[in-house]
Amino acid sequence: MEKILLTLLIGVIAGIIDVLPMLKMKLDKYASLSAFTFYLTMPFIIFNLNLLENIWWIKGGIVSLVLALPIIITVAKEDKMGTIPIAIMAVVLGTFIGVAGHFLGLM
Repeated sequence: MEKILLTLLIGVIAGIIDVLPMLKMKLDKYASLSAFTFYLTMPFIIFNLNLLENIWWIKGGIVSLVLALPIIITVAKEDKMGTIPIAIMAVVLGTFIGVAGHFLGLM
């Protein structure tokens, strides 16, 4: 139960970090909710994936970027400049999630 709560806490923190700039820019509330949900669930995927175990420090960034690709493609239709920040945040927050999970013993 403790692992689930820690995983959820990491997801909430990552989601808040991603959504705060979106709220400041007054983006669509559904886009903000979608981003928060993405990062809320991302730690559960990263921590339970048995691939890339030898490169734990970048595992989260890679997994997060790969899973963000459908979002990036969808956003590219409307706003090509929005794809770069999404990709950067996916790598940065995914790496944060992976490193936090490694040091907290969740992976």
